[in-house]
Amino acid sequence: MRLVIFAATGGIGRHLLDQAEAAGHKVTAVARHPDRLSNAATAVRADLATATPEELESIVEGADAVLSGLGPRTRGDTGVASRGTRTIVSAMEATEVRRIVVVSAAPIGTVAAPGRPTSPRYDPGDGFFMRHLFSPFARVAFGRHYADLAVMEDLLRGSALDWTVVRPPRLTNSPITGRYRTAYGRNLPGGWRISRADVAHCILATVDQPESVRQVLGIAY
Repeated sequence: MRLVIFAATGGIGRHLLDQAEAAGHKVTAVARHPDRLSNAATAVRADLATATPEELESIVEGADAVLSGLGPRTRGDTGVASRGTRTIVSAMEATEVRRIVVVSAAPIGTVAAPGRPTSPRYDPGDGFFMRHLFSPFARVAFGRHYADLAVMEDLLRGSALDWTVVRPPRLTNSPITGRYRTAYGRNLPGGWRISRADVAHCILATVDQPESVRQVLGIAY
């Protein structure tokens, strides 16, 4: 497949790039600093905080799928997931590329957004500790980041694209295992963590699974 990976220098993006190329896919890696991607066969520069759809059209045109690990690295990056995804969606629609898989976060199912002003109080997969301790703390600590991801998910739901949203819990730098749980439409009971490498593995496995189209996918060990 021809894959376009946005945020290819990020924690998940680097694993996506390595695993996709190891699997023999033709990859275009997109990053703010493509000079950091010496291992990429094709690396191009794009700043998703300021890029226009027209700038991305030539990048995504002809792709079989677009993969995105967009998210803020600093406080100044807040909003980049929704802004960047809006631009990517517009470029994909203009070039008739349909498949996209993006990374979100486990608590987003309970975060309100303009397209869903009344969100569920609990995720159906959350246990007692997650519902009453971790999730409330996380929403306070990462409120602006989660609000941005909720808007990003809104944009995908409102598009005509064949999207999948992958929602991991706490991310670690542990090596890839290929052994994790997934569930559509909910989080995983007792699922506290997942490695960035395994999230990347899941994203690549999901790309050509038609049952995952227009679905939210929870993932955890």
